[in-house]
Amino acid sequence: MRDEAKRLRRQSFGDDIDIDAAVEMAVDIKAGSAPSDDLYINTKKERRDIATALLVDISGSTNGWVLDTEKAAMALFSEALNGIRDKYAIYAFSSRTRANCNFYKVKGFDEKYGDTVKRRIAGLSSGDYTRMGAPIRHLTGILEKVDARKKLMITLSDGKPEDYDEYKGEHGIEDTKMALIEAKMKGITSFCITIDKEGANYLPHMYGEVNYAIIDDIEKLPSRLPQIYKNLTV
Repeated sequence: MRDEAKRLRRQSFGDDIDIDAAVEMAVDIKAGSAPSDDLYINTKKERRDIATALLVDISGSTNGWVLDTEKAAMALFSEALNGIRDKYAIYAFSSRTRANCNFYKVKGFDEKYGDTVKRRIAGLSSGDYTRMGAPIRHLTGILEKVDARKKLMITLSDGKPEDYDEYKGEHGIEDTKMALIEAKMKGITSFCITIDKEGANYLPHMYGEVNYAIIDDIEKLPSRLPQIYKNLTV
């Protein structure tokens, strides 16, 4: 997926001769037809212009092996995107009512992946609840300021939007849906990865029919996350 040079055939200029085009030119000349001047191969390097933000749910239900697996997924995701030189950032969130919406920077877009980011990943601990609308809106504001042709927000969660107050059921789902609509209006594509087996009951309403993935085995998360990212960006 790293930026690679692409060879464009039948060009009017370039570094190499296009043998197939040259043979066709000779045939055209012998047949009395006007030959084409597009006889070259031009090498063009295309640049991936993508900015991706990974938003990770670290609510109380992730405490223990779920959070440990999320940390492994964050580390592998960072290694993969660092290798292909894509712009990316990682944030984590939890909440306890609207007065306590916690939003943690694990890696900013302007930071390099290194020991500091690794320590932040290792130091994450679970919070309380999963109020999703607020962190999605905040992250939308961050992504708006990033210079990229394509912007992607991937949310990693283990359950539906819910909080200690009235942010439950339909209220939480509808608020999250509205936050995602606001992000889409600003040119941001959203996708959700969940380990909640009941996710099919509410994710299509929030993200759409094809913008989510349910992983039935949490241990598969670290390997599946880069695969899903590849499918979203190639």
